[in-house]
Amino acid sequence: MNDWKNLHWNPASGHFECEGLPAWNAVYRRALPFHAPGLAPVQDESGWFHIDAQGRPCYTQRYLRAFGYYEHRAAVVDSAGAFHLQTDGQPLYSERYRWCGNFQQGRCVVQGRDGLFFHLDLEGRPAYAERYGYAGDFREGAATVLLPIERLYTHIDAHGHEVHGHRYAELGVFHKGFAVARDAEGWLHIDRAGRPLYGDRFALLEPFYNGWAYAVAFDGQRLRLSETGGRELL
Repeated sequence: MNDWKNLHWNPASGHFECEGLPAWNAVYRRALPFHAPGLAPVQDESGWFHIDAQGRPCYTQRYLRAFGYYEHRAAVVDSAGAFHLQTDGQPLYSERYRWCGNFQQGRCVVQGRDGLFFHLDLEGRPAYAERYGYAGDFREGAATVLLPIERLYTHIDAHGHEVHGHRYAELGVFHKGFAVARDAEGWLHIDRAGRPLYGDRFALLEPFYNGWAYAVAFDGQRLRLSETGGRELL
């Protein structure tokens, strides 16, 4: 029996390999990595589908595109649109969307036929009534959304409630308690309450990585910023 964690697709040969040797004979045009519970999306001449760690197809249906399982749900695309499969290959719901993301923290972003975005819960139901110009994945209990009328970004929680009520021209997800944002003056970091950590603004800014973030000032100077206000020129 193959351990799916040790299986890797070799694009040169088209095989899934284990320790450098083909795990079975099938050759695939394209493939994506195995994800829990041990299934991988592959493409052959018949289309896209999922296989188990022994190379066996999980179902008979074929799709225009298939993606990996996240939280035991996988996005696929057929001629009617995008939707999610359960691990037994059955659709999670009957609706079809313009686009589907992957489940993260019990939520998944989808784009409706009207072009607007929102999140589904684990049962495939809309998690709230609002619709947005854009919506991202959940990280640390919050997702970035673009308010369709204001055309500004904020964060929402899993039930669609605003986390802090602040608006920004651009906005990233929370990472280790902070998010990058852009206002009229430039890029900055904000805390969970949506408040700037400092008064400066930057031309380019990355999230904090173990307490420090890379930044580029408007004059081109490169530096690192610390969560506690320290500065280090590069």
